[in-house]
Amino acid sequence: MHQHMEPTLDSLVEIIRRLRAPDGCPWDCKQTSESLKLCMIEEVAEFLDAVDNEDHENLREELGDLLMNISFHVVLAEENELFNMRDVLREIIDKMIRRHPHVFADVEVNSVDDVMQVWAKAKAAEGKEAKKSILGGIPRNLSSLLTAREVQKKAAKVGFDWERQEQILDKIDEEVAELKEAMLSGDDAHIDEEIGDLLFAMVNLSRFRKRSCAEDLLNASVKKFRSRFSYIEENLTAKNIKLEDASIELMESLWNQAKEN
Repeated sequence: MHQHMEPTLDSLVEIIRRLRAPDGCPWDCKQTSESLKLCMIEEVAEFLDAVDNEDHENLREELGDLLMNISFHVVLAEENELFNMRDVLREIIDKMIRRHPHVFADVEVNSVDDVMQVWAKAKAAEGKEAKKSILGGIPRNLSSLLTAREVQKKAAKVGFDWERQEQILDKIDEEVAELKEAMLSGDDAHIDEEIGDLLFAMVNLSRFRKRSCAEDLLNASVKKFRSRFSYIEENLTAKNIKLEDASIELMESLWNQAKEN
């Protein structure tokens, strides 16, 4: 039956309903919105990898996996008589039209900044419960680097920001000095706190520069580290030396070769 199903969102939802039926798949029947959270995070990460790799075939596959996960959550909500796929689609379509009056109505814009102001005004007019703090509304499940960036951006919108990037660099120097003091004291809790403060200041610098976010910059550094470490592994393998048997001097020598390359 499934081989002849039309490739529509309705067909995907129907497949998940079938998997959730009493005579369906035992694994699918066990799942809840909570148990599927990590699956969604993993699928988003795999989709982002496909974007980074410019792998269009994999991009298509990962978008399908994301659609499947979204549809699974909708079916779970449907089973609990909360909402269905039509409700989800209606809400996002209405929101996109409502928040783009410069496209679907007669509001004029001349820049991206104008667009953001129109978006913010439309969002504020939706009548949702006002947040107690300007820093509210940031998802708890964002990575800490992205959360730090969003907190800083929200504070900056009301004028709580630096004037020049050099000021943030001075702040970083200050945090490094405080970390050194904490390490001399041997107070582990204080050391941990200062490491966190240093990371927060580094995020602030990348955020202020308005180029790449700290998440992307750290990912680039991780990629660079992996590449250089792979060079060490490959060269040790060629020399028939196990990684755990290699001296730190040899590994550092190969690391420097990788840097030069």
